[in-house]
Amino acid sequence: MPKPFHGAKTATFIGDDLLMIMRDDKPGIDFPAHWDFPGGGREKGETGYETAAREMLEEVGLQLDRAEILWRKRLPYDTAPGRESWFFVARFPASAVHHIRFGNEGQFWRLMPIDEVLALPRIVPSLSQRLRLWLEIRGDGADHMFG
Repeated sequence: MPKPFHGAKTATFIGDDLLMIMRDDKPGIDFPAHWDFPGGGREKGETGYETAAREMLEEVGLQLDRAEILWRKRLPYDTAPGRESWFFVARFPASAVHHIRFGNEGQFWRLMPIDEVLALPRIVPSLSQRLRLWLEIRGDGADHMFG
């Protein structure tokens, strides 16, 4: 039986830009008022993909099909030693921006170029590290992502 995991996050490209969510700014949540990727906690029995797809639909109204997934990796969870979570990278066509329906978590969303995301001072700390890991594994620089 596979080891349990905590949740899933998805670096979501809409065209060449990343879909970013500004987290709520309220007490009791991890990283209030920080930039985040769509994602969240696992519900009972879900796979990593099922968690990522459900969270994507709930948070931004997009259907995450397996065809959009460019990469996935199970990694240590940020705030809980010994626990793991899934990290996905997905790409939707630029036209998907018209299908975004922002849910009730977070303050607002925005599309950003990857270099801007990597330079954000208030981003959930592991996310820029995970995005850099994907770039390193791909062997690409930010300027030649999909060319």
